[in-house]
Amino acid sequence: MTTEATQAVRVLLADDQALVRGGFRLILDARPGIEVVGEAGDGAEAVELVGRREPDVVLMDVRMPTMDGIEATRRIAASGSAARVIILTTYDLDEYVFAALRAGASGFMLKDVRPAELVDAVRVVFRGDALLAPTVTRRLLDRFARTLPSVADASAPPSDGPAGRRRAGTGPLGRPVRGISPPDAAGVGGEGGWDARPRNGLAELTEREAVVLRLVALALSNAEIATELVLTEATVKTHVSAVLRKLGLRDRVQAVVFAYDHGLVRPRPN
Repeated sequence: MTTEATQAVRVLLADDQALVRGGFRLILDARPGIEVVGEAGDGAEAVELVGRREPDVVLMDVRMPTMDGIEATRRIAASGSAARVIILTTYDLDEYVFAALRAGASGFMLKDVRPAELVDAVRVVFRGDALLAPTVTRRLLDRFARTLPSVADASAPPSDGPAGRRRAGTGPLGRPVRGISPPDAAGVGGEGGWDARPRNGLAELTEREAVVLRLVALALSNAEIATELVLTEATVKTHVSAVLRKLGLRDRVQAVVFAYDHGLVRPRPN
């Protein structure tokens, strides 16, 4: 696929309210470099149109008849489509939003978004970035991560090379890494000590990549991760890209959900 500068971003609108679709179309069609290629009134129609129109970005309502936005997002992701889904919601941190992110969405936004923010959101997701700012991600996970399964075997705190000899749960300078719990009384990790690489089929990640994944899951930005690990932002970006590629994930949002879903980090206590 060519870059945004040389090819219009193809957008599909999925909402059961014609007025909402019409309003979004007016906003997007008026912007250079964005083309609305179709409209769907329910999730089933959205899935069908994604296959026929091949959009780059789908603006997906959560509550729709016939098939809701969560199931439609799940089917779009499972189909192998390259389309990235932005979930539309009426209420901030709606529980449906988190379910949709787990289903494969790349972000969410409120329906009363300002026109300029809508346009920016489409372009951000098209570039492959997550639509959730670190602070928003942190709030979302603080509220919903407790509903995720806890996988004790995958919850080892990170270490990295020689730094792995430091106390588990601390950063490169011995400072606690936010949100990563030190070993509990059960002593997860076995006689061989703590392994930084997450298990459950994730052993192909290097130790450094495992550390970066956990920090991404804590909603740290690239700049914050770079500071924590004493790296350049460019190096962090390289590690994040490697993690996404090896785990078959689309973006940082999916990495966050994946890490919590597999127990690689634990929710912070209330």
